[in-house]
Amino acid sequence: MSAGNSFDDEPTLFSALLTPHRSLNRTGFLLLMGFVCVVSFIAGFVFLSMGAWPVLGFFGLDALAIYWAFKVNFHRAAAYEEISVTPSALHVRRVSHLGAVSEWTFNPLWVRLDVEADEEFGVERLALVSRGRSLSIASFLGPEEKDSFAKALTAALGAAKRGIDHNPVN
Repeated sequence: MSAGNSFDDEPTLFSALLTPHRSLNRTGFLLLMGFVCVVSFIAGFVFLSMGAWPVLGFFGLDALAIYWAFKVNFHRAAAYEEISVTPSALHVRRVSHLGAVSEWTFNPLWVRLDVEADEEFGVERLALVSRGRSLSIASFLGPEEKDSFAKALTAALGAAKRGIDHNPVN
């Protein structure tokens, strides 16, 4: 094969990196935990001054439980999906929060995007369907984001099905 005919030289028609949304950054987390600790300490001190000293420990446990829940949430934010479309392949690469990698490759001529939508809530589920098999994608996106993503991916699949104009004459 000549270098001009290599599949590696194919243009990318669509590429997306999907990550879970997290509304609280590190600074916000530190401020929130500081607030929770101050409130827990003050409330615990009030109970301590009334003679209910064991309650102070339970307020500490509450703050520790909130801290642990946020740490788990931030750890799970490391998951992502990469989706790319070229004229000859649709690639899906999913990386879990633990680092486990799963990859799928589809022929864009034979794959379709299945969109499940609700009138009230919008797009609820997206799945790639090929040869009777279904792969759910973009599960952590919101309904509006899924709708926008579905439109862009559908356009890219349409472009892949139409093919590339390899006419070197402009």
